[in-house]
Amino acid sequence: MKLYNTLTKKVEEFIPNEEGKVKMYTCGPTVYHYAHIGNLRTYISEDILEKSLKYLGYEVTRCMNITDVGHNVGDGDSGEDKMVVASKREHKSVYDIAKYYTEVFKQDCEKLNIRWPDIVSPATDNIDEYIKIIEDLLKKDYAYISNGNVYFDTSKYENYYELSGRNKDDLLVAVRDDIEEDTSKKNPFDFVLWFTKSKFENQDMQWDSPWGRGYPGWHIECSGISIKYLGEYLDIHCGAEDAIFPHHTNEIAQSESYLDHKWCNYWVHLGFLNDLNGKMSKSKGEFLTVSLLEQKGYNPLVYRYLCLKSYYHNTLTFSYEILDGAKNEYNKLKNKIKNIQENNEDIDKTKFEEYNNLFKEALSNDLNTSSAITILYDVIKADINNNTKLKLIKNFDEVLSLDLLKNDKKRIDNDLEKYILDKIEERNQAKKDKNYVLADQIREELLNKNIIIKDTREGTIYEIK
Repeated sequence: MKLYNTLTKKVEEFIPNEEGKVKMYTCGPTVYHYAHIGNLRTYISEDILEKSLKYLGYEVTRCMNITDVGHNVGDGDSGEDKMVVASKREHKSVYDIAKYYTEVFKQDCEKLNIRWPDIVSPATDNIDEYIKIIEDLLKKDYAYISNGNVYFDTSKYENYYELSGRNKDDLLVAVRDDIEEDTSKKNPFDFVLWFTKSKFENQDMQWDSPWGRGYPGWHIECSGISIKYLGEYLDIHCGAEDAIFPHHTNEIAQSESYLDHKWCNYWVHLGFLNDLNGKMSKSKGEFLTVSLLEQKGYNPLVYRYLCLKSYYHNTLTFSYEILDGAKNEYNKLKNKIKNIQENNEDIDKTKFEEYNNLFKEALSNDLNTSSAITILYDVIKADINNNTKLKLIKNFDEVLSLDLLKNDKKRIDNDLEKYILDKIEERNQAKKDKNYVLADQIREELLNKNIIIKDTREGTIYEIK
């Protein structure tokens, strides 16, 4: 496997710490609102990475956090906790907010065939772990206490800017909008390890600590959860590209200062989903969720298919026109596969290995899922027997997770049935008039709606995929 490593800024061979075994950590959601499809693109890419590693023979243990405390509105420890903001917005307790949006996120993952990680741990379940790490950082003089809060001193960690590729002066010249000056800090980019009640008097989630009653900062949570469940050496850490600085930068600094050795060798970052106006977010335009796509008549797996057609590290542009194109492709793909009928032929082991190796090569080449889908199409049109094709498609779908062999039956209501019959009548008339262009257009229109029509001696019949 070769992967683009943000730490080294190049595609390089993946070598895990322990041969054949992969410890993988992915930053989970902050459960204060619905996830939009831009957020979910990250989890689709991480899901594909995990499944690709397994397909290539690795044993993967994946851990993900659920951020239910400590993530403030500004990444630079500014503003209120996002959970508190949601609590005020919806007039519910922060615990109810966390429970509800965690469940909704899990449902979205199920709709997109994203496998739920082996270990999923809410931040609030690991307070003792954070306190243990912070106590050690204070003892080693990597951290300090100021105005009741505990801060990490970034000047003490020599490689602080290595992951982002930036430097202190660059960041100060083009300071981020969400980094506000905190006069309690020794250095502008120092970050909070532990907040006390002096920060926000109205924070419901608080715990006793050696520094007063308070709650953990956002960054310490991922380090604590990863080290607790995956150990001191991590193979792959994933997340969206906007987490490179400051979140992942801060994770590295505190983790390696605590552990006294290199923590994670491979940092895999996933590209944004942009709409035509720029980066997708919860604060502007139509709030694009999986549920909204369903309401508009899209199978969520059409969106997964769209993501698979793009390189995970690049920005992907979204529009309904682009999604319609993916829908047409996906439906045609499902139709092609549906026409491959199982029979009594033996699996052609030579051809199976040939195409399976090509598929593995695509995955190994920095998750080239676009090439992997091309190989899937090559299998469908190849001169090999149907049983070999079906076995290859079944195996490929362990990674692609597009329900390629699933028979999606749809209920036919009266309105849909009338629409289909009217279209069949219109097509039959077009054929009588020798308007074969119109007849083909009608067949294509129905096919794009997953309606297959067949001309028989008894007349034209139809079926719904």
